[in-house]
Amino acid sequence: MRVLGKLTARRGLALLAAAVLAGATPAVAADIESIHFLIPGGAGGGWDGTARGTGEALTGSGLVGSASYENMSGGGGGKAIAYLIETADKNKDTLMVNSTPIVIRSLQGTFPQSFRDLTPIAGTIGDYAAFVVPADSDIKSMDDLLAKYNADPRSVAIGGGSVAGGMDHLVAALVFKAAGADPTKVKYVPYDAGGKAMAGLLSGEIQALSTGFSEAVEFSKQGQVRVLGVTSAERVPAAADVATFKEQGVDAEFVNWRGFFGPPGLSPQKQQEYIAVFEKMYDTPEWEEVRGRNGWVNIYNPGDDFVVFLEGQEKEIGDLMKELGFL
Repeated sequence: MRVLGKLTARRGLALLAAAVLAGATPAVAADIESIHFLIPGGAGGGWDGTARGTGEALTGSGLVGSASYENMSGGGGGKAIAYLIETADKNKDTLMVNSTPIVIRSLQGTFPQSFRDLTPIAGTIGDYAAFVVPADSDIKSMDDLLAKYNADPRSVAIGGGSVAGGMDHLVAALVFKAAGADPTKVKYVPYDAGGKAMAGLLSGEIQALSTGFSEAVEFSKQGQVRVLGVTSAERVPAAADVATFKEQGVDAEFVNWRGFFGPPGLSPQKQQEYIAVFEKMYDTPEWEEVRGRNGWVNIYNPGDDFVVFLEGQEKEIGDLMKELGFL
């Protein structure tokens, strides 16, 4: 997995210097004329923010001439996937944003397609998962949580902002399994969204919460929760005081990636053009401003590397879902 996070203005300065030497006003053609972003959910969600933030950085840096956006909710993301496949011939300039749920919902049969029916461009950002407890909880560490769970799993209610069998539930099961505990005994309490799940934690309805790391860190900064661990391989610089699960003897890694797919049948040349423009994007101050504002982690998996990552995640999640009885 390649992680990028460099901030440089070398490209822009070089272009400006060349124009000055030529005695002309800088005028640089965009690498790609336009991109239409297809968003499989409503306005304001994670997919929406990812697509619009990426488009903002690409156009603001001059890498892409213009960007447009289309929200298409329905079928857990399946409506947009089907649309992109059915209209592939006339949508060569369209990229669809997606994330881990395309793997989970395909395994569940929510829709018949999978990432294999699209042209993978790149995974571009990610958000790790975390366990949090109320700041005043008697659970002070992951060891404390495991001790309670191993003594009586039903006494530890773990909440999440997705349905039973959804991502937050699977992450909780993954962590307990990696700790050597029985993942099938997780007492999971589903909430309609992350905000409601956090309210359930703070009100005492649940003892711990499985949630996105960026959300966990934000509430931690407000003094409301304690973050027990993060599912990254190494500590995240934005919250370097939070230990990874691996540091605590729990070999659990997970990232909710977000990235982009083209329609099926996209030419290799066009695919490589998209890959190249995303790689250049990481070196722009426009991207760093968008990334920092949203608390995203730069996780770059282009082309074939993206497919290998997706296949690995599909196997890991599929095996876990079978063990839990969801498949």
